[in-house]
Amino acid sequence: MLNIVLHEPEIPANTGNIGRTCCATGTRLHLIEPLGFVLTDKTVKRAGMDYWDKLEVFRYDDWDDFKAKNPDAKVYMATTKAKKTHTQVNYEPDCYIMFGKESAGIPEEILVDNEENCVRIPMGHDIRSLNLSNSVAVILYEALRQNDFLGLETEGNLHRLNWKE
Repeated sequence: MLNIVLHEPEIPANTGNIGRTCCATGTRLHLIEPLGFVLTDKTVKRAGMDYWDKLEVFRYDDWDDFKAKNPDAKVYMATTKAKKTHTQVNYEPDCYIMFGKESAGIPEEILVDNEENCVRIPMGHDIRSLNLSNSVAVILYEALRQNDFLGLETEGNLHRLNWKE
């Protein structure tokens, strides 16, 4: 099972959207404090719709608490400062993919200690970053693709109608 880690997220709607994406993909969500909102905030619930109760969520006091409780975790870190793209690594089925807060990203001191696991989403020169929930979806679905979508439904079923009537 894949894991998404949000380091000090600030915008409740982003976290709600990410929670919904995690539910849709069978992914665990890890939240590192401090949060810029209360998890019971109606905007988190609204963005996560009625899926929030199906979400496996873990909370941590800080980065050190996360590391202590997940000592063997392979953590990939999404940052615009990475040298390699998110498609240039092989995501293990139980890896963690971490994203920083909307206003500042993952702290520099954490990135420096983990530079070999830093990845970026390619984008234009004049754009600072993508929306956090969009970034999570882009990288998470690449990790899922690499792992044959880990038991997710991969085929739909069209209902054929006679449109000529």
